[in-house]
Amino acid sequence: MRIGNYSLTQNNPVFIIAELSANHNGSLQNAIDTIKAAKRAGANAIKFQTYTADTITLNVRADDFVIKGTIWDGQLLYDLYKEAYTPWEWHEELFAVAKAEGLICFSSPFDKSAVDFLESLNVPAYKIASFEITDIPLIEYVAARKKPVIISTGIAKEDDIKLAVDACRRMGNDSIVLLKCTSSYPAPIEEANLIMIKEYRERFGVLAGLSDHTIGSTVPIVATVLGAKIIEKHFIIDRSIGGPDASFSMNELEFTAMVKAVRETEEAVGIVDYALTENQEKGRNFARSLYVSMDIRKGELINEKNVRSVRPGYGLHPKYYPTILGKKVNRDLESGTRFSLEFLDNL
Repeated sequence: MRIGNYSLTQNNPVFIIAELSANHNGSLQNAIDTIKAAKRAGANAIKFQTYTADTITLNVRADDFVIKGTIWDGQLLYDLYKEAYTPWEWHEELFAVAKAEGLICFSSPFDKSAVDFLESLNVPAYKIASFEITDIPLIEYVAARKKPVIISTGIAKEDDIKLAVDACRRMGNDSIVLLKCTSSYPAPIEEANLIMIKEYRERFGVLAGLSDHTIGSTVPIVATVLGAKIIEKHFIIDRSIGGPDASFSMNELEFTAMVKAVRETEEAVGIVDYALTENQEKGRNFARSLYVSMDIRKGELINEKNVRSVRPGYGLHPKYYPTILGKKVNRDLESGTRFSLEFLDNL
């Protein structure tokens, strides 16, 4: 599976996405500066959210539309999204900036009109946000574009995930990535439940990764160990600019440190390979091997006193020790000689 020029199915590094979300705080220049900062911080991609207040909710002041139990408590959904959205007229310029910076650029659509708009910008992939995982008609419409579909699972039960995956496959699209996500802002680390990354791979036959709202780099590092193919983090050029998502977004310094930690983790995890590195081969010099430990005269028998398994590792492999005990040597041997099977006439 490829997103733009990046393959997720080869042994490439984890695909790291900087999520812009509302972190432009209403300023096009902030958005441009954030894209450039994401590149400096080591991101592979920048992701937007494509909606308007009218495409994502209703301008209704009833209690159902008042946010409860989050950092945005008391706000109307319509007012929050009106503040947070990325103006559609910015998209073309932002995509061009991302391309110039060498970043892959795509977005999360929240209705069919956003999909049509993003198609006009030739996006290489689509992201389904956690709260849209139940919108099966939207997922089908996205999947029918035959581009990779990345789905966050922040509020999903098992049936929700199955319905979403089945919707993609029903449209002939098997390029699916499920991202383990906890839809709390910020998310408690004890609710990360990263073991689900492996579960998603095995249960649904898809690639898996992480969309993270915790504070810090611990969760992305663990996700890397568990085989995440994608890591997505909210990114802000500076939390002091404010905005709805600022409090749980990484700044440039933090994101840079996270990328470094993820890349070092990948190197530490490595691949299944029994071959030794050059340094490991040198280390074998300190292994045990068989050496003459007392002078031996021709015709004498080998015993546990005159041949021993000791360091270093230049002599005969210790696996031969039971075989050579009690055998006669065919020459005089000085203490400190690397033992060899050539010293025996018959085995």
